[in-house]
Amino acid sequence: MSFSARRDGPHWFFKGARGIASLPAIILMSAFVGFCGFAVEAGVPFGETVFMTGMIWALPAKVLLVGSILAGASLPAAFITVALSSIRLMPMVAALIPEIRTAKTPTWLLLALSHFVAITAYVFTMERIRDVPREHRVAFFAGFGITVTTANIILVALIYSTVASLPALLAGALFFLTPVYFLTSIWASTRDRAGRIAMLFGLALGPAFHQIAPEFDILYAGLVGGTLAFLADRAWKHRSGRS
Repeated sequence: MSFSARRDGPHWFFKGARGIASLPAIILMSAFVGFCGFAVEAGVPFGETVFMTGMIWALPAKVLLVGSILAGASLPAAFITVALSSIRLMPMVAALIPEIRTAKTPTWLLLALSHFVAITAYVFTMERIRDVPREHRVAFFAGFGITVTTANIILVALIYSTVASLPALLAGALFFLTPVYFLTSIWASTRDRAGRIAMLFGLALGPAFHQIAPEFDILYAGLVGGTLAFLADRAWKHRSGRS
């Protein structure tokens, strides 16, 4: 059998799976160590932490949920916070699906794979998808997304009982990877000016709202910061159009 004949769906699935050794995947897994420590510190039980790792597939959303638990937020407030955080993934899904689907790709498969769309998977796939034949792009993305998700579930399960016993300096450094990853990956994946302005407003308003309403600080910072960023971006475009 020729090499070209073997370049079928399984070949591209495993080619995507090999992305687990890429720098973005390694950084993500390192950040999950920090997330695991965060969950342990917040008192989230083992089962819930592992379940959360697989089912809420976006690290920032998990951090926001655990942060809401620590802040004593009500269930509706935590739900809204996580939901608003996950809405940012919709443009990624809208941009990725036309790149990987074909006329024969079943809708149910795309819906299932959309669960794995997050910043790392999106950036990794979009950077490499042009070199993958269109009929095998779904397999390529599935290979990477499923492998990275499974690897992080296993990682969290293995280190949950030991992460609390790590040296304080190491635990702090690993924990710090979580917000660093969150901020840098969001900033890098943001393609328009409004998104970056919103991040700056959110960073500035977060501490202020934590003093005013600690149970809803992230929610308020996101809503107010996003609104201000939208208005600032419109004013910027209006001024540029007049000049």
